[in-house]
Amino acid sequence: MNLLLIYTGGTVGMVQNDEGSLRPFDFDALLSRVPEVQRLEANVDMLELWDPMDSSNFQPAHWALLAEAISSRSKDYQGFVILHGTDTMAYTASALSFMLMGLGKPVILTGSQLPIGVLRSDARENLMTALELAQLQADNEATIQEVSVYFENKLYRGNRVYKKSSQAFDAFDSPNWEPLAIAGVSLHVDKDALIQNGQAACVGKAFSLATKTNPKVAVLTLFPGMDEDIVRAAFSGAKRKAIVMLTYGSGNARNQPWFNQLLREAQDNGLILINASQCKNGGVSQPDYAASDMMRQSGVLSAGDMTLEATLVKTMWRLGQGLDNKKFKESFLDNLCGERKALKVD
Repeated sequence: MNLLLIYTGGTVGMVQNDEGSLRPFDFDALLSRVPEVQRLEANVDMLELWDPMDSSNFQPAHWALLAEAISSRSKDYQGFVILHGTDTMAYTASALSFMLMGLGKPVILTGSQLPIGVLRSDARENLMTALELAQLQADNEATIQEVSVYFENKLYRGNRVYKKSSQAFDAFDSPNWEPLAIAGVSLHVDKDALIQNGQAACVGKAFSLATKTNPKVAVLTLFPGMDEDIVRAAFSGAKRKAIVMLTYGSGNARNQPWFNQLLREAQDNGLILINASQCKNGGVSQPDYAASDMMRQSGVLSAGDMTLEATLVKTMWRLGQGLDNKKFKESFLDNLCGERKALKVD
């Protein structure tokens, strides 16, 4: 079995300079800290696509490069592990889940909260377990057949995670989907949680790489005191294609005539509006309250139980496919690759 380890940068591959600041060091130096890689049953090759960088500098073009690198090597490798900074790992994982739909192989992102050279670093365990999970097979098929994130003993679906802590080793969470696997003394895989055993549209579909995105998307967080001028300014931004509104609770917003009017005007002008909850757990359920059903009646799309990261990336990715607004709405409400519970278009 052949695995490909892709190094993009992040805290995992950093060392302290003379001033005590963290700086990246090269791949060979990183791997010298983890000789256990040589003890795996699989052959592990390494790849650097660019000089190591902080993940806060990641852009959609980097997602596309990663997806293309994996796609072009998919016949040579049975699994892929990506070393990535934690700050935007959830965005990259979401993007790769859409771009690589139907690949049918493990693509596992991992990293660390402390550099690999630090005594108490979490990097070694995260890297080694990610590689072990990537090599799991049953009946000559990969056990994990989707994009995922491994961190602190848990493997999560990539488009279901968000970074919850800047300090704790347990840095990620997936509030609306259970872990795919838990690593303890042994590796326990929850087969019922895996993509191939679910109802996502990608199950059974042939792989076709799709990397185009359109980042003309904005986020508007609702708050008490937000007035008409603020909302109007947000909706009238030049060249903006879609806005994700972070609303209260189950998708509630001000039920005021001026707000309803702005929602309708924006959509009449071709702007796509999406209702996502400020709550991490649960999500949007627009018919439950009058304040959220108003959004549905105005034509606003529900993000359901998706994370903000998955909502943004899915929006950019579907816009990049050149869909008209009707087809965009239909596909946005679909469960494409396990990112949400599917909803019907009203």
